[in-house]
Amino acid sequence: MEHYNPLLKNNESPKFFTIGEIMLRLTPPNYEKIRMTNNFEASYGGSEANIALALANLGIDSTFFSVVPNNSLGKSAVRMLRSNDVHCTPMILSTPEETPTHRLGTYYLETGYGIRASKVTYDRKNSAFTEYDYSKVDFDALLEGYDWLHLSGITPALCQNCRDLIMTTLVAAKEKGLTISFDGNFRGSLWTWEEARDFCTECLPYVDVLFGIEPYHLWKDENNHAKGDVKDGVPLQPSYEQQDEIFRKFVERYPNIKCIARHVRYVHSGSENSLKAFMWYEGHTFESRLFTFNILDRVGGGDAFASGLIYAMMNNYRPMDMLNFAVASSVIKHTIHGDANITDDAKSIRKIMDMSFDINR
Repeated sequence: MEHYNPLLKNNESPKFFTIGEIMLRLTPPNYEKIRMTNNFEASYGGSEANIALALANLGIDSTFFSVVPNNSLGKSAVRMLRSNDVHCTPMILSTPEETPTHRLGTYYLETGYGIRASKVTYDRKNSAFTEYDYSKVDFDALLEGYDWLHLSGITPALCQNCRDLIMTTLVAAKEKGLTISFDGNFRGSLWTWEEARDFCTECLPYVDVLFGIEPYHLWKDENNHAKGDVKDGVPLQPSYEQQDEIFRKFVERYPNIKCIARHVRYVHSGSENSLKAFMWYEGHTFESRLFTFNILDRVGGGDAFASGLIYAMMNNYRPMDMLNFAVASSVIKHTIHGDANITDDAKSIRKIMDMSFDINR
């Protein structure tokens, strides 16, 4: 299963670092809708935190940086991360003077069932993470000693302050020689499609490992945008040939990108989906197996895919094993309550990767 990964300079024990907002998640129990429920199940989540949690549970040295209010909610979020072996030393517990609204972002999840899809309602405006003055942070020192940085398109969607944070971090990480992964993670409730494409495209020159093919501009003609985007008209479930062509166009335009991976979802109902994935790596496009499964909790499935691929790359898996492990990580996350793939046994994921579903004894 092993394969030398040229992206990692320190192949023995790489150290992972990520930045993002962690939020309080409130979920009505038993698939209830918000207007029906009298109770909420409380947990914590957020895309980047989910990836740090998943990797830490699999034994990767993982550190998460964020800003939370210095109150019981903020401390509880940090405690949850630490209980899952995520290093939180850089995290900032802000004062009311530093973040005047002094709140932890929150989101509400109505879990779908059958033909009813899941629904997310955000309550995260003016959170401590968005209000903090990041000009006070020494990013060169913050990233010292790490090998891999992961960022997502959710953070810059929050406000201009967070866009500046992402660009500053990208520049610092590139100067320090870190492997940089980026997931566009478009959220239509946070910014427009064009805003997302404009900003995320600016990030591409810094990226080594790219998750997803949107939201980015990939113009057919850089001098005449009226000719459209290379991705125009490509279906959500592309053929191998269609996906291979798009991957190659990305790499031609951005030769710094060493790997592109995206999962493809087939929605049979709110309770049953199928997943497979494509990956461009070392000059070839790979296609994974197709996995069909029932859903307990869909949130965080994309983050589990990303964490699975990062883990497999850090452990020098061969390309096809990297991709199938990433999809299997996403599949197993759909069977776990909460945002993150809390699986502390890579063997369990490999069993799903090999489509072995028998009991472990």
